[in-house]
Amino acid sequence: MRFLRNGFFVLISLLSLMTQSVANPTFPNKPIKIIIGFPAGGPLDAHIRLLTDRLQTTLGQSVIIDYKAGAGGTVGAQFVAQAPADGYTLLLANTGTMVINPAIYNQLPYDTLKDFQPIARTAQQPLALIVNNEVPAQSLREFIDYIRRNPGKVNYGSAGNGGISHLVPEMLKQETKTFMVHIPYRGSAPAFMDLMAGQVQFMAESIPQAANYAKQGKLRALAVTSSKRNSALPDVPTVNETGVAKLEVVGFYGVLAPKNTPHDVVLKLSNAFKQTLESKEIQQKMISQGADPAFLNAEDFSAFLKKEMPKWAVVVKQAGAKID
Repeated sequence: MRFLRNGFFVLISLLSLMTQSVANPTFPNKPIKIIIGFPAGGPLDAHIRLLTDRLQTTLGQSVIIDYKAGAGGTVGAQFVAQAPADGYTLLLANTGTMVINPAIYNQLPYDTLKDFQPIARTAQQPLALIVNNEVPAQSLREFIDYIRRNPGKVNYGSAGNGGISHLVPEMLKQETKTFMVHIPYRGSAPAFMDLMAGQVQFMAESIPQAANYAKQGKLRALAVTSSKRNSALPDVPTVNETGVAKLEVVGFYGVLAPKNTPHDVVLKLSNAFKQTLESKEIQQKMISQGADPAFLNAEDFSAFLKKEMPKWAVVVKQAGAKID
């Protein structure tokens, strides 16, 4: 009887292990939700929609985009940090949300390194410095001169407090010893609308969307923040080329899951983004829009974030940008 009883417990244990081993290989067995901490129509939204079709094919499940805007991406990040760690709720985030916000806000409801499991870096992109068409400046130098002639009268819009579109103008102000009034929005889309309408005069925003509006003649691009000119705006100089300031900034987009997401789920998701970004068609579209399909897997993206955070903390301190 003891042998039978022991054998029964061994069998139960084996069945339990088998059940656990086949649970994750079925992932995903329902739609995956990707949270964006900004309104629809912004750069992150445009980026993920470029990837969605191929990502769905690779994963064999629908991918649903959901928007939880507010506080420079903080609302969306907090939502994902508190979501079940099962791989079905992911965050598509940018430089501001993940590495600038922790340096610029005195209190955040999440910790980038402790509350998230990085999945994949999906792009890097510089920013374009852009103005409303009515601004009497055809170059960055002329724009800086215009600001100096109109102290306190020039506004700049951003996607929200703490993001890269907030920090870069602050860096420009510090470099050029000028002053502009900051008008934060709930995402890039409404900020772009007000820039085109003349409610604000200036923005620094990721090249893919900024280049799109500039090519349509709705805005004027004065400079880009990369080390060399961007293929989406080949006639627009870098900030360093203009001689107005020393400014070189490249942002990133990446996907993260809640901490403690199972390792095999992380690998499956990371590989799905890798396969998606290996598509020549997607790469060409991203490059033509001004972005670099600079994929990093989960492990490398995690190491990248650890290096970026102290670097941006120094930049925030030098710019004097701090929010209570």
